[in-house]
Amino acid sequence: MIFRNRPLVRLGAAALLASGVFTAVGSPAQAAGTETDLSLDVVGTKVADGATGKYAFAKVTNKGENTPSELGVRIDVSKLDYSKVAVYPFVEKACDVEAEPGKPPTSVTCWATEEALPGPGETIDLPVVLVKMVESLDEAYSAPVGFTVLSKDDTNKENNTKSATIEFTKESGADLAVLADDVKNAVTVKNGKIQAAGDLHAGGTAQLIYDVWNQGDVATAGFKVTVKLPKGVTFTEAEDECEYAADRASLVCTYPDLPFIPLEQYTGDGDAVPGGSFYHLLSVGADVTAGALTGGTVSVEPILPAKGLTTQSTEIKNLPDNMTPIETDDLDASDNSDGYAVVVAAEGGGGGGGGGGGGNGNDDGGLPVTGAKAGLLGGVGVAVLAAGGAMFLVARRRRVVLVTPGDEKPTA
Repeated sequence: MIFRNRPLVRLGAAALLASGVFTAVGSPAQAAGTETDLSLDVVGTKVADGATGKYAFAKVTNKGENTPSELGVRIDVSKLDYSKVAVYPFVEKACDVEAEPGKPPTSVTCWATEEALPGPGETIDLPVVLVKMVESLDEAYSAPVGFTVLSKDDTNKENNTKSATIEFTKESGADLAVLADDVKNAVTVKNGKIQAAGDLHAGGTAQLIYDVWNQGDVATAGFKVTVKLPKGVTFTEAEDECEYAADRASLVCTYPDLPFIPLEQYTGDGDAVPGGSFYHLLSVGADVTAGALTGGTVSVEPILPAKGLTTQSTEIKNLPDNMTPIETDDLDASDNSDGYAVVVAAEGGGGGGGGGGGGNGNDDGGLPVTGAKAGLLGGVGVAVLAAGGAMFLVARRRRVVLVTPGDEKPTA
C-alpha cells in the first residue's frame, strides 16, 4: 500500500513502513505557479499510562489555490529526554536527522514525495511515533516538541509552525483516534461491490472512508461517530445505525456493541479488534462547481462498558438488554476529529483519480457491500492492524536511526 494524499493509515507496523508519503528526497526548485498557503496542525500527543506509546499526526493542509512544488516537515526534538521517551516520524525511509555524533537527535526533517503533494483544499498526514524508551515511567513526563512546514512556495508563514506538548501521563482511559481520507474518486456499485470509477465530477457518487482505532489502555464497549459533509454533498443511502439531518448533509451513528480493545493488546486471536475502517456513499450535487469542497469532518467519541464489566467483555457481540453503555471523555480529544475535502474534477479535465480513498479495494474486484454501509470493511483495516502490536518493538529498534544518523541525507 502506498500512502497518497490524505492516506488511509492502516496503523500496523507493516503498513506504515510501506508508506511513501514522506521520505528523504531532494528539495526541488520552486516552479512557476506553485505559490500557495500551507497550514500545519498537530494532534494526538497525550499517551495513556498503560500504553507503551501511540501515533501522533502532523497534518499539513493546502489552504491556497496551487499545488506546491515541495513540502517538508521539520520536527524539533531537542528538548526531549531520550533516556525516557522518543519522538520521530514513522515512514518508510530514514529522514534527515540532525545530531552530534553519539548524542540524541535535535531535529528530524522529512520531505513529501511528488505524488503526495497536496492540491488545493487537500491534506497529508505525517505519522509520528511517541514511545517510552523504558518499561515504565515513575512519574508523568512532558516536553515541548516543535513542528515546522518547509516550502519555498508557502506565501503565509504565520500558520507554518506548531509547538506541541508531548505528554506521557499517569492517567488511564480509552483513546480513540480517527483519520478521514480526502474524497477524490467516483465510485459505482456493481454486482454488490463498490468499484472505482475515475475522477469525481458534479452529479457523481463517491465514497468517504475513515479509520477509527483505540490507542489508550482501556477497552471501549463501542463508539459514536458524527459526520458532516461539505456544502453540495449529501449521503446517498440511509443506514440503520445512523440518524440523519433533514438535509442529509450530516449524520450521527451509534455503535454501542462494537468494542475496540487497546491497539497494543491486539493479538489476532478471537473476535476482539482495536479498530477498523468505515465508509459512507456520497452524492455530489449536479450544480457543484469543480474544485475542493471543504468543511467536511468526522468526529468520534468512545462508549465505555457499564461499571463493573471487565475488558473480557470486548468480545461480546450483543450487549445485555439490561445494560446501558456509558459515554465518557476521551483521554486525548485532540485526535477525535478529522477534516477532509471532496475534490470535484472539471468535466474533461484532470482531477483526483489515483488519489486517496475512492478506489480502495478495487484491485480484487471492489469492496463487497454487506450489512450496514458504515460497517467494518471486512479484513481491510483489521488485518493490517494485526501488525500494530509489534509497532512499539519496531519503534524501539528504530531509535538507532535517530541517534546514529549516518549518511541518511536527502539528495540535492
